Amino acid sequence: MKVAFISLGCSKNLINTEQMMALCSNAGMEVTGEPEGADVAVLNTCGFIDAAKSEAIEHIIALGELKDQGKLGKLLVCGCLSQRYREEMKRELPEVDGLMGTGSYDQIVSAVNALAAGEFPEDFGDISATTEEGERFVTGPDYTAFLKIAEGCDNFCAFCIIPYLRGRYRSRPMEKILAEAETLARGGTKELILIAQDIGPYGKDLYGETKLTELLEKLCKLPFRWIRLHYLYPDHFDDALIDCIAKQPKIVKYLDIPMQHCSGRLLKSMNRWGDREALTALVERLRKKIPGVVLRTSLICGLPGETEADFEELCDFIMSTKIERAGVFQYSREEGTRAAKMDGQVPEEIAAQRVERLVRIQSQVLDEFNESRLGRVLEVLCEGFDAGEGCYVGRTYADSVEVDGRVLFTAAGVVPAGEFVNVRITGSQDGDLTGEIEE
Repeated sequence: MKVAFISLGCSKNLINTEQMMALCSNAGMEVTGEPEGADVAVLNTCGFIDAAKSEAIEHIIALGELKDQGKLGKLLVCGCLSQRYREEMKRELPEVDGLMGTGSYDQIVSAVNALAAGEFPEDFGDISATTEEGERFVTGPDYTAFLKIAEGCDNFCAFCIIPYLRGRYRSRPMEKILAEAETLARGGTKELILIAQDIGPYGKDLYGETKLTELLEKLCKLPFRWIRLHYLYPDHFDDALIDCIAKQPKIVKYLDIPMQHCSGRLLKSMNRWGDREALTALVERLRKKIPGVVLRTSLICGLPGETEADFEELCDFIMSTKIERAGVFQYSREEGTRAAKMDGQVPEEIAAQRVERLVRIQSQVLDEFNESRLGRVLEVLCEGFDAGEGCYVGRTYADSVEVDGRVLFTAAGVVPAGEFVNVRITGSQDGDLTGEIEE
């Protein structure tokens, strides 16, 4: 049986897709990424915000058209969208032949077999009891790999649906993480990216105390070149963790810290930590303790109750702290969240205008950061030759996968993907850097 897998959404979702691929492959099925000609297509969806939901539905409709054309057998939809809208999908999307929730990824083989037998499988296990163990069919380049250290979330931010789709916070046993990391290292991984909804509380549910610092120290003993951290919430930085990040050369000095806003009143209403004073102090503390650290955050415009004064404070916060990188998002009113029921909903057109303005401000901060790098020689992880650009492309420690800029550089010889090279930066364009390899 040929089974095609399509993964939408975040890297955490991708790992679940890779685990399902391995289970099917080990069961004797042919695994592919191309749905045309497959007996079954498995679509692992995201259902976080409206844009993600729309993307998933578009894929479902497109796969349904392949079925109508006789180019695809059955369609199994799993992940966050099916977990969130099980009954609606059964009622409104006839293209779908089976559904699985986020608590049932390990049941993929039985679900595919049920489809082959003409049944409509529905498997929705306990979302807080799933295991993250098992072999992965790693799909990315061998030099960069994600490593999930926990699943779920206990933060219950007022605007976020994730705990209701992914369950409570569940740390993986440290020995299991280290074993998987060793396997990735043997396979040639040079950049290891630790991921979870929030890596800061790692271990507290298993060991009674947080163990992230201990885990990092052990991972640094393995032969990785870079270890990158996604995501660290602002209330989880203690001295031991900061010292570890500062002193361990393998941990890249790049921290993704979701702040969402700086208004203490709004943050409190959203069940988030801090205010402008506390967040500014954290930024200053990290920059003092970790020389060269590059910070990334996520910000939401149009949260319920956000006034013009709140927004102006957020703009001023970004201009004053000069956080190098930020993802700016428009608030999405999601049913099932506390924020959806709050008073003071900001009109969408006003929220959109605020996003546009904050993006312009952040772009100015990024331009200043890139200008400060002109003339410097930076270590770059080459990701291959881009025929469209006519040069090689890569990333520095300050650039994470897919969310940040690139380095476009020329070289006299061939530079294999996955090789680290020194590049002298000569210019910048549209958020990317340009340069030439330093022989």
